Amino acid sequence: MTTRHGCRLPLFAVVALLGACAQKGPGPMYLWETFPRQQYETLLRSGTGAPGEQLLALQAHAEKARATGAALPPGFRAHLGMLKLSGGDAQGAREAWLAEKAAFPESTPYMDQLLKRLESPKKSENPA
Repeated sequence: MTTRHGCRLPLFAVVALLGACAQKGPGPMYLWETFPRQQYETLLRSGTGAPGEQLLALQAHAEKARATGAALPPGFRAHLGMLKLSGGDAQGAREAWLAEKAAFPESTPYMDQLLKRLESPKKSENPA
């Protein structure tokens, strides 16, 4: 290949220049890490530890996502809510499920169903 000034560029130099100009494609949309495996094991009831340990792992995952500017994957907050509920934190579960609805509106029917079940015991305790 000859340049405008009559210099010849070796083929590898042309390839290197073109490679340098190429833009890297977008990265992953969500920060998944070990979340799918943890969720699978929890749903199989084999779990990777007590709910408290799992909550700590999910909180670390969320912090890493925040630090890197990555989005949490679909179902992450819903799973977090289930773990919080199993640990007796109904308010934490509610907040996580509302956050899941906000992040993924397509989850609304399921999150509404979970929220409704969360409210059911309260209604039976305090008939008004």
